[in-house]
Amino acid sequence: SLMAATSTSALSTNSRAGRALMSEARRVENNGEDGDYDFVGEYSIKFQGCHHVQQWNSNLDQDGGDNDEDQVRIMTKRLVRFRLCPIDSCNSDKSSGCSSKYGDYIVDMSTFVQSYMGGMADEKDRVCETVDEYCQEACGNNYDGSCLETCYDSYDAAFCLEEDLAETYGFDVDQYLECNQVDFKNRRLSKGARKLNDQVEYYIGPFCAAQGGEIHFGLFTDDTCTTRADNGDSTFYNYAGYNLPFGDDSLIPNRCLKCGYKDDNGEYETNEACSNIYQMSGKCETRMNVDYPNESSCDYIEGIKIIREDGVIRTSSIRKSKSAAVAIGVFITLSVLLAGYVFYLRTKLSRAQINLQAANAPLT
Repeated sequence: SLMAATSTSALSTNSRAGRALMSEARRVENNGEDGDYDFVGEYSIKFQGCHHVQQWNSNLDQDGGDNDEDQVRIMTKRLVRFRLCPIDSCNSDKSSGCSSKYGDYIVDMSTFVQSYMGGMADEKDRVCETVDEYCQEACGNNYDGSCLETCYDSYDAAFCLEEDLAETYGFDVDQYLECNQVDFKNRRLSKGARKLNDQVEYYIGPFCAAQGGEIHFGLFTDDTCTTRADNGDSTFYNYAGYNLPFGDDSLIPNRCLKCGYKDDNGEYETNEACSNIYQMSGKCETRMNVDYPNESSCDYIEGIKIIREDGVIRTSSIRKSKSAAVAIGVFITLSVLLAGYVFYLRTKLSRAQINLQAANAPLT
């Protein structure tokens, strides 16, 4: 079926981005030594969401110069959370992907997106060709575009239409997988658009959208892609003459992506893209069915389950201090005892005054 064809697409390990990412990951994870991650081929990647964290812009200290006042001090760092589910139990229709024998991971968005898109470049032609065949037949002579959009969305393949849009207008998606400056000076302004302000530099890069559930392209005014441009979508359209690709649809589909396929011997061969992402990520493998689970990032991952609408993380679990709890309990207990003792003394004093008054009363 079509759904089976699209849901089994995997990240290719032969892409340039995949190979580069994997080699760098091995060095980081194993201090320069290659590791054995063949077991990853038995799993599928399920995108869980993305998060923003704020951190100091270290480039300010390195660059220096007179323009520091105009640069962003607190930059946005974007992270992607994903899950490795057993291939046979990964469900594309569930946001969690699976409920047992899984591992949770977190990795830099740039690392994830570049590797993922590099792998998708090897697979998208087959996937999009299949979806296009079904949707063209389903929509027939419906030329308003809404039918095709709905059809592609139903197969979680909206990226196919976005890729077509980008290619039509010469928009290089790969160029903006990391924050990169865009030049509008040679573009013809759309009717009614204001003249481009030469003092404003615009940048395009991926960011967390849909409350962290999707990754879109956005228009920014700084080289860290932290400050969103005012009316970014309309600004891009006015100066480029077309809608920003992946401005409304996610770069990353929600399908389960297989990390390996069985060879002639029935053993899984892991593709490089999954291995690259795996090795570069923080890991929480408490529920994973492996001999030596890596739990080094469990606390951090647990702390970013809940996010604000703007995609900025906030802690979902606040660690309780036992010493503070004991101190508060002792304080409350002493306060209650002291209040009771004060009440006792006050009652006793009141009775003593009544008895004294009775004793001093004149006899009649």
